[in-house]
Amino acid sequence: LGSSYSSVLFDAVRARTNAVMAEFGRFYEQQYAVALFNSVRYEIEGGGNTQTQLLHRKDPLKNKSIFSGGLFQYLEESKKWRSRFLYVGDSYNISLYESKAAHDRGLHSKGVINCAGYRALTSMEEYLGLLNNSLSDTKAKVASAPFLKCPTQFPLILWHPYARHHYFCVMTEKEQKKWHAVFQDCVRHSNNGLSEECKVATPAFTDALRLYRQAKGHYGTWDLMCGNQAQILANLVMETLHPELKNLIVPRLKGKLQQRQRDWMLISDAVYRQVVSQTKTQHEALAQVCEVERPRLDSALRTDMDQIITSKEHVSGKIRALVLPRVEQLVRSKVQPYIHSILEALMEPTSRGFSEVRDILFRELVEVSKNTMNDRSSEKLGEHMDKISMLAFHPVKMQSCYEKMEALNLEGLQQRCDVSSPSVFIQRAQILMRQQMDNAVHTFEQLVHQSLDGHSGEDFCKIIQRCQDRVLKKYDYDSSTVRKKFFREALLQIIIPYMLKQLSPSCSPDLPKFKELIFEDFSRFILVENIFEEVVLQSVSKDIMMAVKEAAVQRRHNLYRDSMVLTNSDPNLHLLGEDTIDWAGQFGGVKGDRQGGEVANRKRKQIVSMIHLDGMPLPYESCQEVPGVDGIPEESEGQTEQDLETEKPVNPIQHVPIEKEPGSPDSLNEIRDLINPVLEVVEKDGSQLTNGMLLLEEGDEVKHITTVTEIVPRESPNKVDEELDTAQIEQFLEEEQCVSAIESAIQQIEIAIQEDPNENLSEGAIDSDGEFTQTSTNSSPLHHDDSGFQSPANENVEEVEPQPITDEVVDTEQVMLTLVEGVKSSIDLDAKAPCDASEKKSEVEIES
Repeated sequence: LGSSYSSVLFDAVRARTNAVMAEFGRFYEQQYAVALFNSVRYEIEGGGNTQTQLLHRKDPLKNKSIFSGGLFQYLEESKKWRSRFLYVGDSYNISLYESKAAHDRGLHSKGVINCAGYRALTSMEEYLGLLNNSLSDTKAKVASAPFLKCPTQFPLILWHPYARHHYFCVMTEKEQKKWHAVFQDCVRHSNNGLSEECKVATPAFTDALRLYRQAKGHYGTWDLMCGNQAQILANLVMETLHPELKNLIVPRLKGKLQQRQRDWMLISDAVYRQVVSQTKTQHEALAQVCEVERPRLDSALRTDMDQIITSKEHVSGKIRALVLPRVEQLVRSKVQPYIHSILEALMEPTSRGFSEVRDILFRELVEVSKNTMNDRSSEKLGEHMDKISMLAFHPVKMQSCYEKMEALNLEGLQQRCDVSSPSVFIQRAQILMRQQMDNAVHTFEQLVHQSLDGHSGEDFCKIIQRCQDRVLKKYDYDSSTVRKKFFREALLQIIIPYMLKQLSPSCSPDLPKFKELIFEDFSRFILVENIFEEVVLQSVSKDIMMAVKEAAVQRRHNLYRDSMVLTNSDPNLHLLGEDTIDWAGQFGGVKGDRQGGEVANRKRKQIVSMIHLDGMPLPYESCQEVPGVDGIPEESEGQTEQDLETEKPVNPIQHVPIEKEPGSPDSLNEIRDLINPVLEVVEKDGSQLTNGMLLLEEGDEVKHITTVTEIVPRESPNKVDEELDTAQIEQFLEEEQCVSAIESAIQQIEIAIQEDPNENLSEGAIDSDGEFTQTSTNSSPLHHDDSGFQSPANENVEEVEPQPITDEVVDTEQVMLTLVEGVKSSIDLDAKAPCDASEKKSEVEIES
């Protein structure tokens, strides 16, 4: 798009956002006063919520991280795949780093992904299906989308209807399943963004949003009510803006199919980011205005609460008399016949999921009991309890529970009751499963910790078994209570919008006349639209309560009757702490200050373990270790490309010296080596000799020369295209035979010297004129690899037997010594003399 066209586009987007926020702001200010009235009334009159049996902790993820690891990410800007290190903290935002070292050093991340509104996909077919729906006039296929070509068979895609898509891939199916579970958990947590602790702001926001959409004709559930307030409002703006932009811009896009799709996604992402920024600013300003006015409203409410309640009841009676006959007729004919079928569709997968939570909890507690029986030490108990502490937030272990809920099918109700998708109910039930698991684990921890005082390791198993039985009973009761509440709320969310849609055309025109019955001072707290919805809700709540109660009486899906109350079963249970117990610090010997230091160093305890593949190093530490794919370019930002294959060694003969443990000398040679130290001279590449000679300091004297051959293969920086030919190998074997002959000659010299100890040893010294000349270029030198790993190509190679020492007499006056790369020359000196040598092949002449 041109600069002028882009300016016009963003001006239009800004104007549309301002219009939507202005209209939403009027609903929010009205509902804020109503929500404040309900909160103060509840505070004064009190509520009758059922007391839960399980404990709840405030901040379970304190100093914890969910998961971190390496995978490959596709960069749309450069059309390249790069290795990335992903870190998922307690906020469930995905942070992307260049490498693990960059994260450990505290460097800034390459980007952060908030998963609200996203969907985690594992197949290109599913992704392209969603992509085709966003552009109805363009259809794409997997084979015709080069920018989606994945280097492995295990992709991971984060798809959003408006924001940018993110593409990842891993090496194995095991990694894909683990990362998919982590991504789904991030989406699930981010979608549940509105805090229930805000007793005024959250109800005001949700009611204002619902009334705004109803004014536009949308009465059903909305699957894009996910994320924080700014993201939800941005989705509200894009709900109508996105189709208009698509019809306006997509026909003007040029290029091939994939390029048009890519351009449209970039435009949509740019518009969405601008809308999010604008809605965030305006919502914060709106919320601040309401908070400033809250003290005045609160004072007025507490002063006139009785009069406000009386006035509301009077208006409610008038509205009920008007609409109740129509409501009852609608309930009898079109609601009651379907309540039981809707409830059954909800109960089946939900109860299976909660039952799976109980089974996993039972297995984990039994495992702790077995491990404690094998090792009764307090350290081991602390270790096992520390592992189970974060069970609820382990997305891989909880995945089987979440999958049970994925079977929820409301296909027959989606059109009849205006249910967009069952994802709203699925994610809500999954969040409740996680909360119940965490409550059960936390209660178990508190009971065990309380019972351990004054007991030894012999009693650990009995204590754990007793606490396990108590926790499972409490879980069964709370699970029934939570599910029944979930069923009632889900039925109301499905039925009420349908009833309002049917009743609004006939009832809404009569509602304004009831405003005359409300005093002006109370008009901020009493709204006829809210009273109308309350009347409709009360008319159908009785039938919903009866359906859920009937299911509980029949003990279907392990639901308990409401009469089964266990309020006094553990009167002192709620006196226990709400904070997480530091099992590692109290029983495992890990000090608290050490843990604090680890947190400061960004090394928080990770809930999900890293993925380690057999025979592989730490995954994807190098940004260049991307699996090769034809047509996908690699990035080269100052780094050299590394090959994955190793070079085969040139020399098929390998000699590995045997290391001996240090001890007392047992032979004459060992005693001599202790008296006269041996100086090893190893030639290294790159060292320069001024005159080609090995220089000795004054006083150094050569007694004998020993040649030790060590051939160490190395990995070549380039790939080996072909093997050595037979002529090169034969030439190398001949050189080895020459080296064996020279070794024999040197040993003869040594024997002669030992026979005549008074002989002047200087005759065997190295002549100062002896030069290290370059060897023939036909030889194939080896390179010494300091990594300590042998090339796989050097295994199973036949070794050539060394030539035996013969009695052949060798002229000791002139000896030619050939040193091959990797060959060490040991020289006995009376005094140690430092020297430098090169690893190049050279010849040494020794003259007397």
